[in-house]
Amino acid sequence: MKSPEPATTTSRATTSGDVTSPIATSPTATSGDAASDDATRLATAGGDATSGGATGADVTRVDATSGGAVGSAERALAERNLCGLVGALAKQIEGHIRERAAALDLTAAQAVALRELTGPMTMRDLADRMSCEPSNATFVVDRLEEQGIVERRPHPGDRRAKQLVLTSEGVALRERLIDLLTEASPLARLTSEEQAALNDLLTRVVR
Repeated sequence: MKSPEPATTTSRATTSGDVTSPIATSPTATSGDAASDDATRLATAGGDATSGGATGADVTRVDATSGGAVGSAERALAERNLCGLVGALAKQIEGHIRERAAALDLTAAQAVALRELTGPMTMRDLADRMSCEPSNATFVVDRLEEQGIVERRPHPGDRRAKQLVLTSEGVALRERLIDLLTEASPLARLTSEEQAALNDLLTRVVR
């Protein structure tokens, strides 16, 4: 008797073009080639459930595994690219601040402190705005106070605390600094609407 020919099942597993990237080929992801080989073995095994062969459900499961791995790799690649762009923008802004601060005989940290002193505030408030430790903010403020730019005054609502207040010289210097920082800023390449949209997106991420 002639043996029945094995059934042929067509695999729908696909290989993404991103599998050549370092992220796509990381140990945590299933490579497109490996998934394709698995699908091929299942597709050519033939037979039915009783003979140990592959079924349509088996191939579907391989397809789902492959697709999930590729999707995960694509998301990881997109996140890596975004992180790189945010980091590059931060470096550009930092360099811009340092350059403009030097024009006013200020350090970059002093310029950031002066920029963030929008009104009377405590040292802790300023440190939060500068994204640094209070001890670091204290060191910066000490230098500004020596230059007659900032004063420490009693806090009107807390006798144990002090408020940082700009002197008249500090107010004038801050206005000059803001003009310099705004001029040719990396963010000036965006329209007001684009800056607002970017602000909304970043606010959703950091909060």
